[in-house]
Amino acid sequence: MELFKTIAFTHKTTELKDIGRLHIEDGDLEARLSHLKSELELDELLYLSTCNRVEFTMVTDREMDEEFRRKFFAAFNTEWKQADIDWAANHSRTIEGEKALRHLFYVASSIDSLVVGEREIITQVREAYEKCHKLGLTGDRFRLLVRSAIETAKQVYTQTQIAQNPVSVVSLAYRKMREVEIDHPPHILMIGAGQTNQTMAQYLRKAPFGKVTVFNRTLEKAQELARSLHGEAKPLEELKNFSEPFDIIISCTGASQPIINNRTYRQLIGNDLSEKVVVDLAIPSDLEQEVLRKNNIHYIGIENLKEEARKNLERRQKELEICKRLIDDRINEFEHLLRERRIEVSMREIPKVVKEIRERATTQVFNKELEELDPKSREVLEKMMDYMEKKYISVPMKMAKEIMLKG
Repeated sequence: MELFKTIAFTHKTTELKDIGRLHIEDGDLEARLSHLKSELELDELLYLSTCNRVEFTMVTDREMDEEFRRKFFAAFNTEWKQADIDWAANHSRTIEGEKALRHLFYVASSIDSLVVGEREIITQVREAYEKCHKLGLTGDRFRLLVRSAIETAKQVYTQTQIAQNPVSVVSLAYRKMREVEIDHPPHILMIGAGQTNQTMAQYLRKAPFGKVTVFNRTLEKAQELARSLHGEAKPLEELKNFSEPFDIIISCTGASQPIINNRTYRQLIGNDLSEKVVVDLAIPSDLEQEVLRKNNIHYIGIENLKEEARKNLERRQKELEICKRLIDDRINEFEHLLRERRIEVSMREIPKVVKEIRERATTQVFNKELEELDPKSREVLEKMMDYMEKKYISVPMKMAKEIMLKG
């Protein structure tokens, strides 16, 4: 367990706008994370990026000292200058051993989330693992860990009140958006067709709105989301040429740079200087800061939702201790599972060795004696050797497991 280690940037320690500096676009994941794993000689690596956290959980025997962290961030982004590396090293939180495991269980169960009790995080953890596993970054230990963390999260959601009357970052943003008074069914521009905007679409389908236009890099995904809202889909590159009146922008992409700069925004509004609502749930932000400073905008971003999230936490405080006790029990179970698996891996050679002994006995040591046996006696001997081979393989593994789990 001591080999599990985490470097985390979360809403508790880092400004949300800065967490975006750690985001990696999907197209760059393989190259950058593979380089990071190789450069730091990590056994396994899991990368998790959400709207309020970026975390690197790894399996390594390396010490997580300042020298390691600086080398880590230099490899994470080879274009970073020394000031960037200093910033990351100074703002990161390092967690090791059992505490790193507990942290991942808390994350999957939403206990460490900006909005405690939100269920989206369990999907985000699962998808992060699947991506990293597909890229060859994770192995057997993370397979067991993530499976156990997700099973625990499901238990937390179903056996406690933590997710009663569930809220999420998206639902909080939707509520804030609905509070803005617009005297007609609004025309909404949705930028991005990922999970966040798909979730937002579920809320929109329950509310009166005029028209929805979805922009996305992949047109097929935009069309799928637009169909669910009876809207229109367009490729993202057409955003700068869009000239229809609109009232609300809802944006959440995985872009590493802002999608909407001031020039693009001015082209979008044309001569319409009325207040627009902008819901920006992307990390890093899809909206350039200059747009906010120079235009008439009612802005709803992750940072704006912190006060609502604090109130939500207060309402769920009593359930947190129940959840933590449940997680402690599951971590103890996982520790047993990890020990058992370690024994299985270390004893993989036993069947091979036993078969080699049998082969040598029948072809070399007792070869002449076996040739003198009649077919019936030979058959009985073969059955006896098969039986003994199976026992020689299973018995020591069973005994080793019992010894390890007891001690």
